[in-house]
Amino acid sequence: MEHDKSKSEYQHRINKVQDYIEAHAFESFTLEELAQIAGFSKYHFHRIFKAMTHESLSQYVHRFKLEKSALLLGQRDDMSITDIAYHLGFTDSAVFSRSFKQMYKISPTDYRKHYRKNCKDQYNISRYNQSVSDMEKNKHKERIEGQVEILNIEKMRVAYVRFTGNYGELANQFPVLLKQLFAAAQKQNLLDEKTRVLSIYHDHPEFTEPDSFKTSIAITIAKEAKVDESSGLGVMELPAGQYLVGHFYIEQHLYSAIWDYIYEEWLTTSGYVPSDSCPFEMYMNDHTADPNNMHLVDIYLPVEPIVSSK
Repeated sequence: MEHDKSKSEYQHRINKVQDYIEAHAFESFTLEELAQIAGFSKYHFHRIFKAMTHESLSQYVHRFKLEKSALLLGQRDDMSITDIAYHLGFTDSAVFSRSFKQMYKISPTDYRKHYRKNCKDQYNISRYNQSVSDMEKNKHKERIEGQVEILNIEKMRVAYVRFTGNYGELANQFPVLLKQLFAAAQKQNLLDEKTRVLSIYHDHPEFTEPDSFKTSIAITIAKEAKVDESSGLGVMELPAGQYLVGHFYIEQHLYSAIWDYIYEEWLTTSGYVPSDSCPFEMYMNDHTADPNNMHLVDIYLPVEPIVSSK
């Protein structure tokens, strides 16, 4: 029991560092700064980080920034390759290009051309909440209907537990994670009639290996709520801004299909592109209490208006 509590505390501290890196993707940060966030000495921090994530800190940051760059290359025609390189903290575009090609086996220039040529057929399939077997069944998708709108959303404060692994494993672990989340939240009086459950997706499935997908199972909490983070709960804020919000009433097996609907049939004609924040699902009902066992879910995709290329 004590062993599990200790491991949970270590994981919680690493989650805080990952959240910070994600929220400050376009800034530089030092080992000392990240070690302080984790609450470890800088001498031990890099070893602890690698032990918990199976990547060194520098490898993790490097991979994360390259994954961000792939999104920018595909979605931000207004940014040159040099702009993207400097935006992500690379010393120059040549260093960035070498790193990108080493990871993706294609140059940034060729990748951008390939993305534009194939985006409708491949890259606009989101693959959020989609298992490998779902991908293989993609051609058999059912017709999806829902209401989609662009809304200005205020920032949300959430408490979460974090899962790392592919979406098939996530589906199996979801009930356990939810039980863990609610047990800790109930002890701290964080639940009320306004509480909503969310799944927050931290990685884009097109650019991250499935076993490295990070997903936060979360609940909304009041702005003034005090959370005991030693309980295993993390706290984060989902930023305010424009979101594409889709409202759906679906069977459970159609979650991946509604993400594809958002990307394929709505986003490409909306005049918007995804922004850098995390997309998430918000669950609006208890499907077990629904007479048809249907899920009422809202999909939130952070967006910004398309800026014409120069």
